[in-house]
Order: sequence, then structure tokens, then C-alpha cells
Amino acid sequence: MTPTNPASTASPVSTSSATSSPSATSASVVMTEHGDASVLRFVDSPTPAAGPGQVLVKLSAIGVNFVDIYRRQGLYPVALPHTPGTEGSGVVVALGDSVTDVSVGDRVAFAEATKTYAEFAVVDTEHLLPIPDGVDDTTAAAIPLQGMTAHYLATSVFPLAKGHTALIHAGAGGVGLLLTQLAKARGARVITTVSTPEKAELSRQAGSDHVIYYEEFDATVRDLTKGVGVDVVYDGVGKDTFDKSLASLRVRGLLALFGMASGPVPPFDLSRLASGGSLSVIRPSMGNYLQTAEERRWRSDELFAAIEAGTLNVRVGATYPLAEAAKAHDDLAARLTTGKVLLIP
Repeated sequence: MTPTNPASTASPVSTSSATSSPSATSASVVMTEHGDASVLRFVDSPTPAAGPGQVLVKLSAIGVNFVDIYRRQGLYPVALPHTPGTEGSGVVVALGDSVTDVSVGDRVAFAEATKTYAEFAVVDTEHLLPIPDGVDDTTAAAIPLQGMTAHYLATSVFPLAKGHTALIHAGAGGVGLLLTQLAKARGARVITTVSTPEKAELSRQAGSDHVIYYEEFDATVRDLTKGVGVDVVYDGVGKDTFDKSLASLRVRGLLALFGMASGPVPPFDLSRLASGGSLSVIRPSMGNYLQTAEERRWRSDELFAAIEAGTLNVRVGATYPLAEAAKAHDDLAARLTTGKVLLIP
């Protein structure tokens, strides 16, 4: 099935709730071995039950992320059998013991759950992100992981401000499009890399000042910065871009390596950082930037407020039925998608 391409802007939806009791079994995606996307099986499984401090959510949309692929491949260890997924949106249909601050019928999103490639998922209440009335469920599912990643990169890993120049790889990807908009809102100059003319246009629409291709991008960056280099490189590609990312930095610049879409970066000689101009490299992880409920809500509230205000555009590039999770993985890995990829139960 060819993935659909919905409009990229949020629109309000009804907040009516599904309150009927879930059935004993429901659909999910399960893998019993590591490997290529064919290991993902669409099956009936027992519907999970919410424990103390948890809620059961009937999912409306499910985020597909590179971390799901890494776990499927065995790059990040998981116990088998395994149901992928950490992100989604939906409606609360049941409460666990001791839950008093959430109600059945609440619309919520999340990025830190488990086993979300399913019709129902159990989520800790501290990880819930209330969805405002002005944001639809599909958009809400697209923002938690990639949106909060873009937010911590722009505000905490390297707090961008007027006068800074940033290089953002995969400028038409989910994080790239959001990070570009956040960077421009903070006054930074933005250079993005893309692989096709179609992706270049999407990146320009997000506000990139200079959209370039990956071939010899370090030389192009030097030309665009009059030989100085950029203050920060946000690199979610990894192995294929790492060396040229270092070569794109100015003296005392920072490389934020937040992903490895092309594979993990091999070990390298740290003395390269000195010879490159006292450079720094950080390998941030989202969980370390969501240390408290207050920090989590700060990031999500700012993102949802920007969506409602129309200053942050969220592109849902493709949706797939839950049964076609393997196809979604293959298309994401092959960089055939732009923006956010979602599964629909």
C-alpha cells in the first residue's frame, strides 16, 4: 500500500471519548528475533492492563522512529519477544490504581512508553502529555519524540541565539524540519543538507537560509561562512556525515551527534578535536533532557503552543496501517519519507 500524505498543519478534532471496555485481545506488532523488517509480525495479543500509576490508552496514531529500527536490528538490545514503539497519541480508556490526575476520555500523547505498535498501550502517568483542543491526534503523535528532540537540541545542547550559524543534517526529516523552525525562531542562521530537490523545497519552506546537498558539504559550508565554519552541527545521520561534520565547525564549535541513520560512528582519535580547533562532540539522548515532569511539560507545552499559534508546522509525511509496520521501517530506513512517519491502528 502506498503511504498517504496528509496535510502538514494541525486542525482541531472532536474530543469525544471511547469509554467502552477494551476486548481481551487486540492487534499488535511482535518480533521474536532480530533482523530485517520481515521479522515484524502483525498478530493478536492479550490487551495490556494498566498497573498502579499507569493508564491504558487506545491509540489513534503511533510514531515510527529510527530507534525502533535500531532495536529491531539488535543495535540496541531488547528482550524478545518484543513489540516496538515508544511514541503515540490516543484516548485514555482505563486507569490503574492510585491515578487521580488523569481521567478516562483524556486525549494524551507520549514519547516514553513501550510496546506502542499496538491498538492499546500502557503509559506511566508521569510521561503523559495532555493534547490541547487545537491540536489533532495525528499531529500530536508526530511531535513528542522528534519535537522534544528538536527542542532540547536548540535550547539545551547548544542554546541557539541571534548571531549563531547551525548546520542541520537531514533538513527534510522529521527532526530537521522542526529544528530548522525552532532555530530560525531563536534568530539563528540555518544551513541544511538534503538528498533530493523535493526535499530541498521542503527544507526551504521550513525556513532554511541555505539548502545544500551532501556531496562535499563541508567545502560548501566553508564557502557559505567565508571560511569560518558553523557554531554547531546537529547530526542525526552518523557514520556517513561525521567526518565532514567535524570539518564544517568553526574553532571551538560543537558537533551534536543525536542519531545514526547511516550507522554508528566508528571509534576515532580524540586528538582530531584539538587539531580541528578545540572542537567538542556530544552524544545526547532525549531521556537525559526529560529528567523531571516539569522539564517534560516545559518542552511539550512550548511545542504545542507554537503549533496552536501557527508558528510551528508539523509535517506528517506518510501514514501506514499498523499491519504494514515492516513497510514503514523499510521506507524510513531507505530515506524515502519526509517529516514524520506514523502507523494507524
